[in-house]
Amino acid sequence: MSQARTNKAGEMETSFGFSQVEAGEKQPLVNDVFHSVANRYDVMNDFMSAGMHRIWKDAMVTGVAPPKSERAFKTLDVAGGTGDIAFRIVERGGPNTHTTVFDINSSMLEVGEERAAKRGLSEKLTFVEGNAEELPFEDNTFDVYTIAFGIRNVPKMEKAIGEAFRVLKHGGKFLCLEFSEVDVPMLDKFYEQWSLHAIPRIGQAVTGDRDSYQYLVESIAKFPNQEKFADAIKGQGFEKVSWKNFTGGIVALHSGWKL
Repeated sequence: MSQARTNKAGEMETSFGFSQVEAGEKQPLVNDVFHSVANRYDVMNDFMSAGMHRIWKDAMVTGVAPPKSERAFKTLDVAGGTGDIAFRIVERGGPNTHTTVFDINSSMLEVGEERAAKRGLSEKLTFVEGNAEELPFEDNTFDVYTIAFGIRNVPKMEKAIGEAFRVLKHGGKFLCLEFSEVDVPMLDKFYEQWSLHAIPRIGQAVTGDRDSYQYLVESIAKFPNQEKFADAIKGQGFEKVSWKNFTGGIVALHSGWKL
């Protein structure tokens, strides 16, 4: 999670990886990371997770539970530019299931749009560029809001969660898949070493960009644990907030309801 502090001039700063940057500078830096890795992002996900990210994402879409019927069902997938979650939702849902893919990064969205066209899914998807902290949608619009491995890169996380609450319909569901705190002895030490040392090297080998993956793993280390993140979700008005750990807590799927 971003950690804020005040510098000598009285200005707020926020962490970018393990370094400190001005609060207003984090988002452009995050954008640069994903512009750099967009074309190889999903390939790197396979390397970083040994393919487990596919199982985690399938579990998330099971939580979405898109109806097989002809009922209209609208979902918003934030930070989902490459379409990985969105494709699963519309393919599993009925003919009137539609997903809006929302991302701040144009390079990621371009990759998603190209993949959607190749899969013949363009009519069931809308791609929109923008900031998760200021969603350009009306109140009470979506049945489900999803965000996978993206909330930790939002400078003002609580504001983004509040926006999720606003655009969801009454009875709508919030689902967030994110790296979390490992709760299995020994696995936590192994995972820490793998993340901080192996992943940046793999990033260099696969994408030619070590620094971007150094940032990504450092952002994971700073993200709040399961209980603290659940409190943040509750703090924005969601009820029946819960989480489920996967792979010993390496990843957690959080959910909450707008009731």
